[in-house]
Amino acid sequence: MTERFSPLSWIDAELAELESRELRRRRRLVEQRKDGRISIAGRSYVDFSSNDYLGLSGHPEIIEAGKRGIDQWGWGAGASSLITGYTKAHADLEQRIATFEGTESAIVFASGFAANLGTLAALAEPGDLILSERRNHASLIDGCRLSRATVRLFDGDRLDELETLFHDGTRFRRRLIVTDSVFSMDGDVAPLKDLADLAERFDAILYVDEAHATGVLGERGRGACEMLGIEERVPVRMGTLSKAVGSVGGFVAGSAELIDWLCNRVRPYIYSTNLPAAAATASAQGLELVRREPGRRAQLLEIANGIRKELEGLGFETGRSTTQIIPIIVGQPSRAIELSARMAEAGLWCPAIRPPTVPSGTSRLRLSLSFNHKGNQIIDLIRFLSLEAKGLKENESRMKGSSPAGPI
Repeated sequence: MTERFSPLSWIDAELAELESRELRRRRRLVEQRKDGRISIAGRSYVDFSSNDYLGLSGHPEIIEAGKRGIDQWGWGAGASSLITGYTKAHADLEQRIATFEGTESAIVFASGFAANLGTLAALAEPGDLILSERRNHASLIDGCRLSRATVRLFDGDRLDELETLFHDGTRFRRRLIVTDSVFSMDGDVAPLKDLADLAERFDAILYVDEAHATGVLGERGRGACEMLGIEERVPVRMGTLSKAVGSVGGFVAGSAELIDWLCNRVRPYIYSTNLPAAAATASAQGLELVRREPGRRAQLLEIANGIRKELEGLGFETGRSTTQIIPIIVGQPSRAIELSARMAEAGLWCPAIRPPTVPSGTSRLRLSLSFNHKGNQIIDLIRFLSLEAKGLKENESRMKGSSPAGPI
């Protein structure tokens, strides 16, 4: 009997190859997530992996707002926004975002990924030039690709090279600078003032993704653009509702003309069923809590500064982090996996981050800190990492003292 051809037979070999390089990923079934803790396989851990930076996802006011939305609208929007999926709840949320961001208008998407993917493809096309920060999130990278514009990469700490790219790109029609404000794997802030200066010099559009800064940075929680005083110089600002705001979805805020253009050109918006109206009511309440409780972000950043100082004092490499995201860079995937496993044994949940998410040789653990992290949880984290640092130093001392000709 002839063996039947399997069109997906190549997958097993590819997965095995990923396994051999310790780059294969597997989903874990979460049984509960609440108050800074996560339960997996019957065990509870302190959760250092979540983007719920202000601890709002379980806030009773957000939960109650979502219930009210369900009572009024049910679940599911039923259609895209341009058909019949745009409700008063969505319109109210967009108005609240515009007020929060200090812009004329705003548009809400099902996710931050959809917001970046669609917006960049609507702003640029063949014949245009996008200058994209090398460490940008995958959604920005894919949005740049989808636009079919010419894309050139730059490093935020080499702005002289960015200027050269502008001089070399005079033949293009539109030019965009695209960057995260806070880099999700490094926790540092882009040089937004300098980028705004360059955008103005070269008549470029500055596009800033505030996903990891919305709700956390700035006096009113608008993000890094507010913190650095350049909001009016950034015509396209993107943010998420699914991180510090404690809900779901993404948004773009800007001028009325920009939002009108996006409504007409962004394919993930035009051709996707809208978010449930109840998600919009929950998000609106999340934004209200961000506005009303600035102490949450102040405490979060105070926690982050304290932990970062402790880790640096212990000798861990934390890169350029200045925010609530703190990497512990260890190098190879195997080392990151091993450290993550030891943390789990100690009741601390912090998965390993490996290529292609980060560059080769920079595998790490990423501490995502939250307002929910309490004193004893932080003490346990520092105590564990202190013991790890001590063990590493002892091991290095043994290696230096050993003789290459010693016993096998």
